Amino acid sequence: MASNYPLSAAAPPKRQGFGVPHIVLIALVLAGAGVVAYLELAPQKPAAEAPLTPEARAYVGNLRLGDVSMKAAKNYFGQMVVEIAGNITNAGDRNLDTVELYCVFQDYYGKITLRQRVPIVSPKMGGLKPGATKSFRLPFDNLPESWNQAMPQLVIASVKFD
Repeated sequence: MASNYPLSAAAPPKRQGFGVPHIVLIALVLAGAGVVAYLELAPQKPAAEAPLTPEARAYVGNLRLGDVSMKAAKNYFGQMVVEIAGNITNAGDRNLDTVELYCVFQDYYGKITLRQRVPIVSPKMGGLKPGATKSFRLPFDNLPESWNQAMPQLVIASVKFD
């Protein structure tokens, strides 16, 4: 005898939990966090800093830093940015490709708190011809709080000839 009720299987109850898309998303987030943590926590290897060559050391006397000043201001993010600006003059007879300075910041006890090497002349800036003067601007937003607020010592770190 036929029943008045249709024969159909009841729909299985909906599973609540994690599906494959959720697992993939969580794995990607964890992998991304791992990469960020590695990049932030891994020790940074400083670039090899070649000392002045004897030829460059002999030429340093021909380089004149002038009109050097320092000022501080807050940037868009509220960070204190210290800017050192000045001029470099090539009083020698050779074309210069690159000139780099060490900016040496100290604390109130004379201990070095930051020593940063920065280019003030580069091929991208057009080098520096004999008798020419170029201005430079060096912004620093990473100065330690222990810095004594005085003008840093500026030392020629590298000279490369054209």
